[in-house]
Amino acid sequence: MQPLQWEYRPDGLRAPALICAFKGWNDAADAASSAITFVAGALGGQRFATIDPEEFYDFQSTRPQVKLADGHARKIVWPEVELYEARVPRATRDLVLMVGHEPSLRWRTFSNVIVELAEALGTQLVVTLGALLADVPHTRPISVTGMATDTDLVQRLGLTRSSYEGPTGIVGVLHAACQESGLPSASLWAAVPHYIAAAPNPKAALALVRKLEGLVQVAVDASDLESATADYDRQVNLAVQSDPDVQAFVERLEQAAADEESDESGPLPSGDTIARELQRFLRQRGDDDPTAREG
Repeated sequence: MQPLQWEYRPDGLRAPALICAFKGWNDAADAASSAITFVAGALGGQRFATIDPEEFYDFQSTRPQVKLADGHARKIVWPEVELYEARVPRATRDLVLMVGHEPSLRWRTFSNVIVELAEALGTQLVVTLGALLADVPHTRPISVTGMATDTDLVQRLGLTRSSYEGPTGIVGVLHAACQESGLPSASLWAAVPHYIAAAPNPKAALALVRKLEGLVQVAVDASDLESATADYDRQVNLAVQSDPDVQAFVERLEQAAADEESDESGPLPSGDTIARELQRFLRQRGDDDPTAREG
């Protein structure tokens, strides 16, 4: 069985850009996968293919889910990678959107499948979305960094040349495969406050969507995501204000972000302590929180 399972082949895509996000290591607070899913919904994306998980996943680490169909029939939902086409008549290009869990196995083969798909569809640019945990306060705008290794792409799109060395995920392997095949690629990374990483972060997802719009020149109506971001900010602010230790920790991060020295040198709770407290708060409010993770 071929890994790429076509439901139909999209024809006539105009200068398409392939936008990818992987759940897991590359997806702090679900920001990247949420951004892709939102764009697909906002642009009326249609699923046209999946990647069969059998060759690429360790099902003990990325487990399938049992679902009930019609309230009684049990169904196994496997961790597929899904591909959507989004036609954007008012823009100069269309989009191909890919979202799924980071594969566990055969990353080179997996990346080659993606590159071959991109070439078959006439893709002109591959963009990956990611999110990482950082020592940044939630009160500040989400920082999104755009990176590429291709000199022309860096200059043309105003990106930063990547100089990272160290462990990587499927995103790094995919970009290497794109580079080897001569396919231009770029990566957008959102910095997510590490102390509120337990709940999905629509603010970071919105920041990725806005940065992506400028990169691929496709506009998205993000009013629903903006509303979710406002609700999220209110929830987190309530959590911070309810605990003096949390508030002091956030203030320290704000001062560091502004390059100001703190006059107070007293000990503050660790980031792990703050994270546990905020996660507890957000879980308690999960029934009323529109950004809460679905069970």
